[in-house]
Amino acid sequence: MSDGEKKQAKKLFNHVVVVGLGLIGSSLTRAITQRGLAGDVSGYDASLEVRDEARRLDIGAQIVDDLSAEVARADLVILAVPVGAMLGLAKEVCPHLKVGAILTDVGSVKGAIIKAVEPFMPKGAYFVPGHPVAGTEFSGPEAGFGHLFEGRWSILTPVEGTDEAIIDKVVAFWEGLGSHVELMSAEHHDIVLAITSHIPHLIAYNIVGTAADLEDVRQAEVIKYSAGGFRDFTRIAASDPVMWRDVFMNNKEAVLEMLGRFSEDLTQLQRHIRRGDGQALEDLFDRTRKIRRSIVEAGQETEKPDFGR
Repeated sequence: MSDGEKKQAKKLFNHVVVVGLGLIGSSLTRAITQRGLAGDVSGYDASLEVRDEARRLDIGAQIVDDLSAEVARADLVILAVPVGAMLGLAKEVCPHLKVGAILTDVGSVKGAIIKAVEPFMPKGAYFVPGHPVAGTEFSGPEAGFGHLFEGRWSILTPVEGTDEAIIDKVVAFWEGLGSHVELMSAEHHDIVLAITSHIPHLIAYNIVGTAADLEDVRQAEVIKYSAGGFRDFTRIAASDPVMWRDVFMNNKEAVLEMLGRFSEDLTQLQRHIRRGDGQALEDLFDRTRKIRRSIVEAGQETEKPDFGR
C-alpha cells in the first residue's frame, strides 16, 4: 500500500494492542499499520525471545514489555495466542480494559474461548470473538506478512446482546484488512471448522505419522517418492503443534462428531473397493472434484501448480 493509499484509509482505533506475535499476531501488526487502521499499534508476547525477534524484524508495532499498561489505554485488544492460553491471558488482560474498549481474538475454536473469557470481562468493555480463516504452516513473527487476510474470510461469533455498533466496528476492522466477514453462532462455527479445518489437520497428522511408522518403508523413501497427495499432507502436518493440540482439546464434541461421520464414510469407501464397485468410486470422485472447482471459483484457492508453493 502506498503512502497515499495509507493516508486515505479509515482510522478505526486510536490504539490497538496485539497480544501474541506468532504468524497471525505479527501479520496483524503489519497489516494494521500498512493500512492505517489505527493511530498506533503495540505488540506483546509472553516470550522475551519472541519480543526481541519482533523488534529486530520491525513488524509494524511498538513492542512492549508491560502488557497491563498498554491494555489500559487500548481501544482494541486482540488476543492472538493458542486456545489453551486464553483462560490465563483473560485473567491477566480483562481487568485492565477501559470503558468502551473492545476485546477480540483469532482462535479457531469459539465456544471454549467464550467460556474462558466472558467471566472476566469488566462492565463497560465489549468482547467480540473472531476467527480469521487464514494462515500457513509456518509460525513465529518472521512468518507473518501484511496481506495474509486479503480475500480471506473472517468469522465473528458475537454473544447475544452485544451492541450492534460494536459488532459493526469489528466488522469494519476486518474488512479494512481485506477480509470478507461472516457472522454466526459459536456453536455453528465450531461444527463448520471441525470438518473444514480441524479434521483435515487431524488426518494429515495421522497419515504422516503412519508413513513414518511403516517398518517396511524407509523414511528416505517416504521423502524421496512423496507424490502430490502425501506432500500436501506434510505441509498441513507441519503446522504449529501447540496450537493444534489446543484446538482438539477445546473442540472435542464437534471434532468427535465429525470424526464419527468421517469414519462411517471411510467404511463405506472400503466396501466399494472390496466389492470392486468402480461406479460408486467414480461418482464420489466426480462429486468431490466439483467441490474443488467451487473452491477455486470462490477465490479461496488457485489452479496454479502448487509444487514448491
